[in-house]
Amino acid sequence: MSAAVQAYAVESPRIGIGGWRELFRREDWWALWIGLGLVATGYLLFTQGGSLKWLAVTPPKWSTANQLREHFAHTGWRYVALFVLLASVFSIALRAMGYRLREFLPSFACLFILSLAICTLGQWAQASRFSLEPPLVALIVGLLISNLGVLPRRLDVGFRVEFYIKIGIVLLGATVPFTLIVWAGPVAILQASIVALTTFLVIFFVGRRLGLDPRFAATLGAGGSVCGVSAAIAVASAVGARKEDTSVSIATVILWAIVMVFVLPPLARFLELPAGIAGAWIGTSEFADAAGQTYGGYAGSVPGIGGSAEQALTAFTLMKVVGRDAWIGIWAFVLALIASARWETAAPGVRPGGAQLWQRFPKFVLGFLIASLLITVVTRSYSLAQYNQQVTPALVTPLKDLRTWAFIFCFLSIGLTTRVRELAHGGMRPVVAFTAGVLVNVALGFVLSDWVFAAHWRNL
Repeated sequence: MSAAVQAYAVESPRIGIGGWRELFRREDWWALWIGLGLVATGYLLFTQGGSLKWLAVTPPKWSTANQLREHFAHTGWRYVALFVLLASVFSIALRAMGYRLREFLPSFACLFILSLAICTLGQWAQASRFSLEPPLVALIVGLLISNLGVLPRRLDVGFRVEFYIKIGIVLLGATVPFTLIVWAGPVAILQASIVALTTFLVIFFVGRRLGLDPRFAATLGAGGSVCGVSAAIAVASAVGARKEDTSVSIATVILWAIVMVFVLPPLARFLELPAGIAGAWIGTSEFADAAGQTYGGYAGSVPGIGGSAEQALTAFTLMKVVGRDAWIGIWAFVLALIASARWETAAPGVRPGGAQLWQRFPKFVLGFLIASLLITVVTRSYSLAQYNQQVTPALVTPLKDLRTWAFIFCFLSIGLTTRVRELAHGGMRPVVAFTAGVLVNVALGFVLSDWVFAAHWRNL
């Protein structure tokens, strides 16, 4: 076997002797247990007429300091309760995985306080005007702290990028039931699929032509075509990519995310695109989550831009959910199968079996699928209107808020553990490959949104 295969084999869970112990000793499984535990709790409360929303607390929209003081005066204990719950659950998981709690707890306390400050800033009434979306702010703040040497390196034990994003991915499944795909309609499904597949193939084959390892190219391609950082981590686990390649992929995705957040809304505004069309175009870009909200603010308030903020956000959400979030499990499974069959064979003439595929498949993606299936069963008898009025506020929104916490923990941890000088070792090849995908993605998304399916998005 190659050195890369051997390294992966060492890290993979063993099937057979001691196999069951892996259920409580590996990060993937703990992400699944924690994520599904929260989903199951939310569901049980929902069936009894209750909700997780008391615990899943987030700062409200605010415009004055007095509003903030009043909010925290009345809800401060809810934040304390949330911290105690998360710190307790994460401590159990990390202790089972062999980490020392006296190192983790101070680190997580720091992470939680910074995340709360970032969430609060993101809810400022003028935040969208300055593109102060919490994930981006978390990343920038983390990078500044890390590269200025403000915090000691020993605190890195609590800045667990993959652990937090894996929990977030499981919770993500609860917000994208399969029924939502049906409600999205064939146009959204078709457009998202065309853009995602094309973008992935461009990044992958350009990367291969530049000499990148196929697992690295696949991780880059998934990050650019499925759902950004989440997909990069999920696919990296599925194909056995090197940790340093995963880090470079994440950094490249984030770099382009920052660029597109500031480029796409002004460009769409310059072109005077209707709200629905602009929302769909921005939604096809896997690097511009925060931009959809920004353009929604233009609709109805900027001369020359037709439609409403609701149209922009609906179109953006349909493309994001259908084209990216809902398919992460399928992409991880297919690429794990390809990696096992084509990129890493055990010996000449020997084909990998189901056990190897199971070993490399990211278990937290199973949590995503189970959570999605559970919410699908719960909502199968609801219409879209009933889903929005009854299920969303009581069940989905609290889980979405908990997912937001997990994603902010992740992006802040990325910044806090990223040293810019270390990323330079990746070279320009991955950046070139990813940039090629960005150019195709943006151009193809514009053609499909403003020309091919314009009537659909304009009348959404």
